[in-house]
Amino acid sequence: MLTTEKQTATWIWYPGDFEIWLHREVCLRREERGSIYPPFYRLDSPYVSLKFQHIYTIAESEEISIAAEGRYNVMIDGLMVPPTSGRIVLPAGEHNLIISVVNEGGLPALFVQGRSVASDPRWNVSHTNWQWVSPGSWHFNKATEPPSAYRLATFKQSYIGEEQLPDGSQLIDFGKETFGYIQLHGLSGVGKVMLYYGESREEALSEAHCETLDCIEVASDAPLEYTHHASRALRYVRIVADVGIQVRDVSLLYEYLPVQYRGQFRCSNERINEIWSISTYTMHLTTREFFLDGIKRDRWVWSGDAYQSYLINYYSFFDEAVNRRTTIALRGKDPLDTHLNTILDYSFFWIIALYDHYWYTGDLEFVRRMYKKLLGLLDFCRGRANANGMVEGQPGDWVFVDWANIDKQGELSFQQVLYCRSLEVSAQLAALLKDDTRAQELSREAASLKKQLFETFWDEEHGGLLHNRVNGVLQGGMTRYSNMFAILLDMLDEQQRELVARHVLKNDAVPSIVTPYMRFFELAALCEVGEQAYVLSEMKSYWGGMLDLGATTFWEKYDPELEGAAQYESSGRPFAKSLCHAWGAGPIYLLGKYFMGVRPLDAGYAKVLIEPTLGGLSWFKGTVPTAEDDEVSIYMDETSLRIRTGNRPAVLRLTSVIEPTCEAGTFCAIGDHRYELSLDSLQSEYVIAYRTSIF
Repeated sequence: MLTTEKQTATWIWYPGDFEIWLHREVCLRREERGSIYPPFYRLDSPYVSLKFQHIYTIAESEEISIAAEGRYNVMIDGLMVPPTSGRIVLPAGEHNLIISVVNEGGLPALFVQGRSVASDPRWNVSHTNWQWVSPGSWHFNKATEPPSAYRLATFKQSYIGEEQLPDGSQLIDFGKETFGYIQLHGLSGVGKVMLYYGESREEALSEAHCETLDCIEVASDAPLEYTHHASRALRYVRIVADVGIQVRDVSLLYEYLPVQYRGQFRCSNERINEIWSISTYTMHLTTREFFLDGIKRDRWVWSGDAYQSYLINYYSFFDEAVNRRTTIALRGKDPLDTHLNTILDYSFFWIIALYDHYWYTGDLEFVRRMYKKLLGLLDFCRGRANANGMVEGQPGDWVFVDWANIDKQGELSFQQVLYCRSLEVSAQLAALLKDDTRAQELSREAASLKKQLFETFWDEEHGGLLHNRVNGVLQGGMTRYSNMFAILLDMLDEQQRELVARHVLKNDAVPSIVTPYMRFFELAALCEVGEQAYVLSEMKSYWGGMLDLGATTFWEKYDPELEGAAQYESSGRPFAKSLCHAWGAGPIYLLGKYFMGVRPLDAGYAKVLIEPTLGGLSWFKGTVPTAEDDEVSIYMDETSLRIRTGNRPAVLRLTSVIEPTCEAGTFCAIGDHRYELSLDSLQSEYVIAYRTSIF
């Protein structure tokens, strides 16, 4: 087709390679005591050599400028055309333009700008196998701002406290956990400056055991203003300077991903309000180029941690872009020879999370883009199933589940629950993409595995799924993991849910869960069976316990039995525990989904379900995002409820001891003291009278 209008150029690359390249860069930034600490799972790299193709038709010849990340050559209709100072003249008519870009150490990318010919998603790209696909692109729309220049936003942050120590060093306190680049102002002299970082005061004071430190060599001609090249997680930094070195002032170049705090929550309990606030700050610090587990340790992208971050994101920032970047980076390149992060469970979390992304956002195009990756990962898992059709740890697999002293041998019911759900959601996505044969095949496998799962592990007397089977022999133990996930993933009927709630989740004889990682899922499962009041008390106790110890972000793990600096120990190191961990932000999800009660009733919130409950609070008010540009707002107390709808119809389900009333509609009864109201008016306020109890 003849092109006459001026086109806008953007940088393009092989789809997924920007995220894979950036993931590699981010994960290799972790250092411990001056040494790099690379991930022990597989890190992929972008393709080295690419061909970009554009078949154009123009009425007149025109000049284009070319910028590339890497070395390149240009061919028109199969003939080499050497560029002059990055420019060539395209002949008029219809022609086949191919630009090859090679980058051995980074991301091969291309930017072409002419009047009517410009690089954009309509071009094709191949990693030299002549199979053309649409290229990847983002918001890099200037030749001088290539993908390799991508950086997060920054601003200057001042400290709130300074302490001169007896040895002459300075202890700087930024007042709360933070992340960025230390800046030294008025730096002069010759010698070295040591920086000892700490998430706690004790860590910053421990030269021998702090996890992160830096040595700065200061020359006589050094600039007065110094910004360290590497980003660090810290609250405190201790500055030890050689005699003759002067440091007039200290600050931090705080680094962050710009997001909107879309989710909001306030209530009658100030402890819960503080927990919400600290949770959102924790989540923001760990939401960066990708969802990181922690900002000090590990600074890596783990699929299980990311699974929670996706869910928390839907109730806080609703930033779809970071979801997509994390999903692409975790999946990596084909062929697969190991589970994601080497962890058996984490492959399943990736699959389930892809479906959740569709369910919350309605972004079927992203699913379509990832579909081959989904099938590749699922087939890798299916190919490792045993003769019973179940999965179990193979050589090289890490069967994680949780940081818990449990038997991880053989067939774990927990893994089968995740595997079964992975088959189910993959079948549903296949059906949405009109891959009917695959959808039917996966549906049959899911049904067969579910039948086998319950025939093998369900114990009616003990009211739940037994933990594992080794060499065909049931081991008889009961743990919470498979049972709470069976509730969360809707695998139990009502009678089974009641049995699991009574005999497993509320049974102190079943080993307890101590990490916020799995407590997140346990408390969500308890909310699913109506135990919001108990969950509220647990939030106040567990997360509140960290606040009582001065936490400014939530930790990787909290043990109320430990005292003092013993709280910071992990893996045999006195300060290895992460004090800012994404899975510590779980209250955002619990309060958004199970107290405000907002969730999609149809994919992409085409219809919104609102099912609020006070759960022991006197009142709450809040906002839940339902898209990047839409939200619902709720106020609830013991006798009244106000809902502001967004741009999507909603359904309200409510428990009340009296029949609730609303001038804008009529409730219908759906059960014992249960009522439902359609909220079909968009951008409207509904005022409801009801009662939680008889006065």
